[in-house]
Amino acid sequence: MNNSKAHRQSAHIEFLKSTGIDFPFYAGHPVTVSAGQWLIVLAAVAVGFMCLTLKVPVLTGDLGIFIRALLFPVIPLVVLRALAGPHWRALFRRLRRADFGWMLGVAALNLVISSLVGVLVMKFLGAEANVAVEALAGQSSTEREWFFLRSIPQLFGEEVLTLLPMLAILYFCYQRLGLSRVKAVLIAWLLSSLMFGLVHLPSYNWNWLQCLLVIGTARLVLTLAYIKTKNILVSTGAHIINDWVIFGIVLLGAAEG
Repeated sequence: MNNSKAHRQSAHIEFLKSTGIDFPFYAGHPVTVSAGQWLIVLAAVAVGFMCLTLKVPVLTGDLGIFIRALLFPVIPLVVLRALAGPHWRALFRRLRRADFGWMLGVAALNLVISSLVGVLVMKFLGAEANVAVEALAGQSSTEREWFFLRSIPQLFGEEVLTLLPMLAILYFCYQRLGLSRVKAVLIAWLLSSLMFGLVHLPSYNWNWLQCLLVIGTARLVLTLAYIKTKNILVSTGAHIINDWVIFGIVLLGAAEG
């Protein structure tokens, strides 16, 4: 073991002793997921995303779309369970009272920042509307109920879509490139947020700048909830609050119209 690697591992052990909490799967806490295993997990993330986005003949209608939304996060989590064993639960932590404050705080911060960035992008670069959200205004009460219901597993799936690649990048930067923990976290945070923006390209008529600047920035803020708490439930809660506020604004606008 070279001195640099030994120093990093020693620093990491001290960090764990002082905080008792860290990101999972990249440095032996609770287990390390290897490079090959991460490739399998990322492939499962892609399959889950395709279940959500591609039309499946046998899964149509409100119930079918809801099942596809469930498969979105379930498929990669099942694969992670097969590879990491019971340690897959390291993505989750018991919710504390303070976690609900983080959900609300991060959601509020994201609404402010993404709105400001959105206004600037719209003014100087032009922006596209999200067709799925716009369609909410013209839906029946039943359709809206299904929309909100399936948004819960879908938004949880978006957290899985973001955070598993983030942890994979963290592993690669820390273990393979030998970067410090701080640098590895920053790179993983940025790259996973950019990726999240790019997967939204079809939803925004392939407006690259809008997806990278507006959606990517929103993702950076939402991921702060996970970086702070190491709990996917907290970032999911912040994401749901954020999007439901946006949905509510759309519905209020439709009612006034």
